[in-house]
Amino acid sequence: MYTLETTNRFIKTAAKFFKRHPKLKNRFELLVDALCHDPFQKKLRLHPLKGELKGLHAVSLTYQYRITLLLIIKNNKIILIDIGSHDEVY
Repeated sequence: MYTLETTNRFIKTAAKFFKRHPKLKNRFELLVDALCHDPFQKKLRLHPLKGELKGLHAVSLTYQYRITLLLIIKNNKIILIDIGSHDEVY
């Protein structure tokens, strides 16, 4: 089981995101629950990022929206960094 943390940036971005997309809040909660149980489930489509975001991973909330995160395997910790459209988070 993984523990979940958020950054201040994520909290601000998520508040704005869910204000614009309230219907995605349940989907987000299910995704976070699945991440905490096993972030390597195929349905989450966890993938490492490249370039300036190297060292981070991303998962798909929907086809259009992504969540970037820092996955620390050693301490079983997941830190949520950002949420938004593909162009916003990359």
